[in-house]
Amino acid sequence: MAFLSDPAPTEVLDMGCGWGELLLRVLTSAPQARGRGVDSASAFIDRARQQALARGLLDRATFDSMPGLEAQDRPADAVIYIGASQIWGPPVEDAQPLDYAAALRALRALVLPGGRLVYGEAIWSATPHPAATAPLAGRDDEYLTEDALREQILAAGFEVVDDDQASVQEWDVFEAGYRDRFTRWLEAHDADHPAAEQVRRQYEEQRAAYEEGYRGVLGMAYFCLRG
Repeated sequence: MAFLSDPAPTEVLDMGCGWGELLLRVLTSAPQARGRGVDSASAFIDRARQQALARGLLDRATFDSMPGLEAQDRPADAVIYIGASQIWGPPVEDAQPLDYAAALRALRALVLPGGRLVYGEAIWSATPHPAATAPLAGRDDEYLTEDALREQILAAGFEVVDDDQASVQEWDVFEAGYRDRFTRWLEAHDADHPAAEQVRRQYEEQRAAYEEGYRGVLGMAYFCLRG
């Protein structure tokens, strides 16, 4: 969090904030800052507000349920953006390549001069192959490599201060947590529940998609950027 909290920002904007966890951590480390989280999922926003209340941060954190395109009228001196290119590109249901350039142009306008951006986005961390792309969009051009993404970042007018990639071990933890929702459901219901077979099938499909498909191929790159 040091990149966002030193020197201290006044306004922090989190686009596609989800449950608001990262934004609330930033506000905890920068007690003079105020934050705004935006997400189109109202259930996420409700949980983010509950989290802010529980941590005593509701006086400095606001959360808005709205499409990201409607939140571009208030630039901030620190912006958080993790994996939300669909705000400015085609819907994920269209199975089209991510529009990194459109997202970066929009983010550049959201970051005040001299401000900071924590930017995280999916990449190919290894050469894609059919088993990896099949459970995703089914296409090799869905994502860029880290080097190609860096070129687009620089073209958008950002300075790269630092960068990192999620490790395979971190992906393992993430995927296990994602599948755990199926495990929890199965534990809470009888084995002969009408939906049990479908839930077991969803668990196995997700496990196979990752462990036999895109594990080690689909990556996540993180950049600390200055506007």
